[in-house]
Amino acid sequence: MAQVTRVTEHGGGVWSIPVPIPDNPLGHTLVHLLDTDRGPVLIDTGWDDPTAWDTLTAGLAACGTSVAEVHGVLVTHHHPDHHGLSGQVREASGAWIAMHAADAQVVRRTREAEPSRWLLYLEEKLSAAGAPEEHLAPLRAARAAGRAGLPGQRPALPDREIVPGELLDLPGRRLRAVWTPGHTPGHVCLHLEEAHPAAGEGMPGHGRLFSGDHLLPEITPHIGLYEDPDDTTVIDPLGDYLDSLERVAALAPAEVLPAHQYAFTDAPARVRALLSHHEERLAGLLTLLTTPLTPWQLAESMEWNRPWEQIPYGSRNIAVSEAEAHLRRLVKLGRAEAVPGGNPVMYQAI
Repeated sequence: MAQVTRVTEHGGGVWSIPVPIPDNPLGHTLVHLLDTDRGPVLIDTGWDDPTAWDTLTAGLAACGTSVAEVHGVLVTHHHPDHHGLSGQVREASGAWIAMHAADAQVVRRTREAEPSRWLLYLEEKLSAAGAPEEHLAPLRAARAAGRAGLPGQRPALPDREIVPGELLDLPGRRLRAVWTPGHTPGHVCLHLEEAHPAAGEGMPGHGRLFSGDHLLPEITPHIGLYEDPDDTTVIDPLGDYLDSLERVAALAPAEVLPAHQYAFTDAPARVRALLSHHEERLAGLLTLLTTPLTPWQLAESMEWNRPWEQIPYGSRNIAVSEAEAHLRRLVKLGRAEAVPGGNPVMYQAI
């Protein structure tokens, strides 16, 4: 069994357990445990993986409890490194699972869709974005061979809804849901409206914020077009994200407890840094778009954490989705437009 040595007690009935993510540079998801008068509640659960499960159960033991005692699971968003083990936790404990309705709908559609539909959807989307034939060929081959498509899992359906603005039904605690779309359509942060344990030491701010992937201390979450082959709504995820950042800054929590990296303070300063980052990135993209480019060509030209030729196949798909989200934002702001008649569509600055 995996041994957890880094469980952190944050005080006031809050712990964090680093649950590993297999083959991922993020390393782990911080699963938070919140004690309530009805028993422990988990905020996220980690990736559906045997080592992750062993780490989670060992971590709960280190916190003085067990998976069988878990009363409920609050899912910040539907991604597998957050929601993956929720079903197994529910099977072991009888706990409820709660999620925002928008992400619950994504989970429902994911479960109901034929696996090959995801491969076809991704192939068509990447083709429309200008992906070269050598990138599309593996998708066509996988579909022809009848291999399972994305996302390849059957995540658990939630049985409760997290309603934005409402206090959650957690006896003995004041935890309020804050809808923060952008990373996913139904991402939520959870504001613990209680005095911080260090309030007597002069720590400024209002309570603590479980921020999921919305607000992280050193990295920017992926903001792409939401993956859903049955939803053709024209959306602006980056605009949603920037608005959500402003909402979180206004809360001015004393401390942020994110799902990756580490806890930190001064959320408004971190929000300002992220807003500046995205404004600078949009300005840089406008410079690139003085020449018409497809979303794929724009992604190739953008700055990432490594050169384009070193970016793995799956990560290139994510990069193109992020490029498209930025293009969608520039078009909505009236700073870029699609070139008429292009196939694939090209964009240029106005």
